[in-house]
Amino acid sequence: MATEPETPLEHAELIAEPPPPPAPGGGRAAAFFDLDRTLMSGSSGFHWARAAASAGLMSRRRLAADAVENMRFRLRGSTDEGTERVKERVGALLAGRRRRDFVRLGPQVLAGVLPRLYPQMLRIAWQHQDAGRPVYIATAASQDTADMIAHVLGFDGAVGTHLEEVDGVYTGRLVGPMAYREGKADALRALAAAEGIDLAASYAYSDSASDLPMLEAVGHPVAVNPDAELARRARDERWEVLRFDRLSGRLKMLGALAAATAIGTAGRGLVARRVVPAATALGSASRVRVARRLAAR
Repeated sequence: MATEPETPLEHAELIAEPPPPPAPGGGRAAAFFDLDRTLMSGSSGFHWARAAASAGLMSRRRLAADAVENMRFRLRGSTDEGTERVKERVGALLAGRRRRDFVRLGPQVLAGVLPRLYPQMLRIAWQHQDAGRPVYIATAASQDTADMIAHVLGFDGAVGTHLEEVDGVYTGRLVGPMAYREGKADALRALAAAEGIDLAASYAYSDSASDLPMLEAVGHPVAVNPDAELARRARDERWEVLRFDRLSGRLKMLGALAAATAIGTAGRGLVARRVVPAATALGSASRVRVARRLAAR
């Protein structure tokens, strides 16, 4: 089974100032948190895929590919590359399947996600709640996944992508736009209108330039472990920046890629083609042996 190294508990502690209390007479503010690489290390989608593969709802070959993509995501952050392809693949996977079968993956998904939550970000979120601001997850993940994680964390709600279902069976289509880029910002505006939230007084946290529409929709945007484009924008706009997600080097990347070989024969074939060039770049056979030992843990 694939493993994802370096949980958030291994990162250096972030000392963050508590968010200020609401201004007297101001509108009702809220705080919105992206999920992947913002509230947690890595991608929640990978843990969903791993649970689906374990339940026989996804192939091991597909999971092996997702393990590689997850490590790339850890290293470079969110990109638009392959977004439409992912939507099509997930739609094909879901079409004709019962919603309850995927809801039942919840415990396994949480088992992967919860150890990778950033304690620093949870403290910030709960400080917002203590200051009187409702806290929401805002993610491109499914609404079911977003609601489940928000409930476990004690948040006030979530914004996610709505999947169409008929008589308890997924059609493979979405209800409305995907909660991504402008779609996520539009979902925030709809929630704000329904709940009487003043976005100009609100906060949003994200790692990715893909969330610039969400960050620009609020009065207090915060970049968390930002990708290169978001880091440049945050610097130009003088937004607050929080950094604490760092891999300890290419060796850990190699170890994680090697770990994906435990998925199965198909996974071994796929990952091996990617590990060999990385091992060559490191220039030491002994490091490859270390990576194999990491994968075996």
